Amino acid sequence: MFAAALVAADETVAYGPSSTDSAGFFLDYAWLVPLLPALSFLVILLFGKRMRGGGAGLGIAAVSGSFVLSIGALITWFDHRDEAHEGVAAVHRSVGWLTSGGVTFDAGILLDGLSVMMLLVVTAVSLLVHIYSTDYVAGDSRYTHFFAFLSLFTATMLFFVLSDNTLQMIVGWELVGVCSFVLIGHWWEEKPNSDAALKAFLTNRVGDVGLLVGVSILFFAAGNTFDTLTLSERVNAGEVSHTALLAASLCLLAAVMSKSGQFILHTWLPDAMAGPTPVSALIHAATMVVAGIYMVARLYPVFWEGMSIAGSSINMLALVGAVTLLFGGLLAFTQNDIKKVLAYSTVSQLGYMVMALGVGAWTAAMFHLFTHAFFKACLFLGSGSVSHAVHSFDMKADMGGLRKAMPHTYRTFLVASLALMGLPPLAGFWSKDEILAGTGGWGFFGGTQANGAYTLMLVMGMLGSAVTAAYMTRVIYLTFFGEYRGHGQPHESGPRIIVPLYLLATVALLGGLVNMPKGFQLWPKAWQERFGHYFEPEAAYFPYIAHARPSWSLGIAATVVALAGAGAAWRYYFKAVASRSAASAQSLTEIDDGPVSRGGLPRAAHTTLVNKYYLDHLYNGVIVKAVKGPIAKAAYWINQRVIDAVVNTAGRRSVTAGRAVYDHVDQTLIDRIIVDGSGRASDATGENLRTIQTGKVQQYAAILFAAATILAGVFMLILSL
Repeated sequence: MFAAALVAADETVAYGPSSTDSAGFFLDYAWLVPLLPALSFLVILLFGKRMRGGGAGLGIAAVSGSFVLSIGALITWFDHRDEAHEGVAAVHRSVGWLTSGGVTFDAGILLDGLSVMMLLVVTAVSLLVHIYSTDYVAGDSRYTHFFAFLSLFTATMLFFVLSDNTLQMIVGWELVGVCSFVLIGHWWEEKPNSDAALKAFLTNRVGDVGLLVGVSILFFAAGNTFDTLTLSERVNAGEVSHTALLAASLCLLAAVMSKSGQFILHTWLPDAMAGPTPVSALIHAATMVVAGIYMVARLYPVFWEGMSIAGSSINMLALVGAVTLLFGGLLAFTQNDIKKVLAYSTVSQLGYMVMALGVGAWTAAMFHLFTHAFFKACLFLGSGSVSHAVHSFDMKADMGGLRKAMPHTYRTFLVASLALMGLPPLAGFWSKDEILAGTGGWGFFGGTQANGAYTLMLVMGMLGSAVTAAYMTRVIYLTFFGEYRGHGQPHESGPRIIVPLYLLATVALLGGLVNMPKGFQLWPKAWQERFGHYFEPEAAYFPYIAHARPSWSLGIAATVVALAGAGAAWRYYFKAVASRSAASAQSLTEIDDGPVSRGGLPRAAHTTLVNKYYLDHLYNGVIVKAVKGPIAKAAYWINQRVIDAVVNTAGRRSVTAGRAVYDHVDQTLIDRIIVDGSGRASDATGENLRTIQTGKVQQYAAILFAAATILAGVFMLILSL
């Protein structure tokens, strides 16, 4: 119905310099991008089991069509951007959706650099995940069901990306959550899987309250509008109070914390690894977890003004991101499940993006979202390739030495790992270095001239870089080096798994070239900072943002820090553990007499990390247990002893009052005195009057005459007065 309404629309809502009437077929009809996978979901769900290949082919064809349309939209946007002379107008098409309280709400699409970039990322990663899944979930009992909801997952994220108003964004936001619930619990027969799906769903509901409240605040504060362009323009023009923007941005931040796995609402994300690995890749790379990042980027004026990002040194958005990137990364050290290591890595990298948005480095945040999508998808699909061969995700118990048996998986996994570590010249280096420069906290050689002096965020980011390099070195050793510790004979995966890995690894290797910094002598000047040029908005709906100057000293320092983290882990695993393994003639995964085994602070820190900062204990063992235990008992006691007592007392007193009314009012006053008394009085009067009824006409005439005489006298008396 939504698509049909858009087809009927032949005009574009004008927003002055913020939007344009038309920009070509691929931008005007971008609603076809989510429509194709949405239709494939319906067809696969209804007829997939009767189709050849269980409907997987239709899903791949639909996402391929969306990918082609996204490429067309990207190229058209490039032309549109280069032809613009005074700002870059977004393409905005909408139709009337509903009317309530005299206010008309629209539904439509909003195309600018941000949404075009997201269309490309979502469709590209989803297409590779679809192809990969034909091998990975082959023979699954719900093969058709899986591909149906994989298509719907893609469609709902694309719908969310194209939403032109906050009300429509809420719909897409919730649909993404529902699809993730279904896919995480795909193997629902096993209770841990269904528990993980419920945990993801319920944890996100906590943050969604913030989304609803934040959007409601913005609606009334901005003059009864859900439209993102109008809202952003009014915020930039200073027409919305700062108090309202601060309250709204904090509420929306709660939604980001749950959906995008920010500390302390990140606990659902590692448990979501219970779903099939292709789902994990799609969730972590291009769909659900980046929805919160996209929402902040789309409504950036709200956060920019509400949290006073410009000229500051700390704000709640930046602080949440910085804490998440460091403390989320530390949790990866104690995980034996390779997918959970990557999950905590995603938590950490999402923290980088949130921190970047908090310090004003909008382009750096989006660039990191872009590069992270590809190398993180490669890592997750690589872990799936490994598990496909060894039938396990446990690195310590069932892996080791796999680089010889699985050389293609090893090479692609290594490239993606180096990109994640932020080592040059891979894509992750350029995007992460741009975030660090955007903090403005680097005081050497002239600084970086950013939007503030977020020195604490710079320090947290540098430490997070070292932590990332260290835990990924651990993963590489436990998975691909040493001796094989599993059962059976592992073998390399087939082409439907390997080809997507190589394509993703290629982008992880070369993706940084799309936004090379200014002044980089080895790259043509005309090709420098192309990502920011095409994708950062330049219109009335986006705030003016200062761009950090590239700092080579900072880039070198960040690389040294990352290498130090990797070097420390390399020395522990590749030297100490490897030599102990050789001496004992067995494949070890750790040193028995290491710092942790000796107790003290290292053991306490390790125990804290193993218990995940006791957050699950807080939620399940304290909050949930308290709600189910003493709080529930107290509520029951109040219900029985207070509420029911009041109701029962009121009932008893009502019965007593009723009886009193019945006995004294109804029976005595009304029945005996009024009703019975009036009857007896009437009877007595009748008896008395009966004495004058003699039947003699003369007597009746005398009485009549006497009455007439009395009445005449009364009239005369009245007249004389």
